[in-house]
Amino acid sequence: MKYLLWLLKAAIFFTLFAFALNNQHDATVYFFFGTYWRAPLVLVVLAAFAGGLVVGALGMLPGWWKHRTAAAQLPAASEAQPSAPSVATSTPASAPSISATDLPAVRQHGL
Repeated sequence: MKYLLWLLKAAIFFTLFAFALNNQHDATVYFFFGTYWRAPLVLVVLAAFAGGLVVGALGMLPGWWKHRTAAAQLPAASEAQPSAPSVATSTPASAPSISATDLPAVRQHGL
């Protein structure tokens, strides 16, 4: 299985390498006000991919930040509350228990 995974990685690498070798001719990207960028096509595709990654990560940044601050405030909020008994702890027998046989079986895949 380990050799099959290395073979798959090698096939992907050589496919991308052949793509880069076949797309070495110049491509021109025109920007505003008459400016342009002339580079090999493989670099233009790579720059577009990297730009998409950056824009996607920046788009997800507010959500990550919100969840990070909420997780940081969670222990502080539980320490700030007085130690009065809550409704959930007043009835300890009401919570159902889940045994290992109730959970679905988990399969492990090789990839």
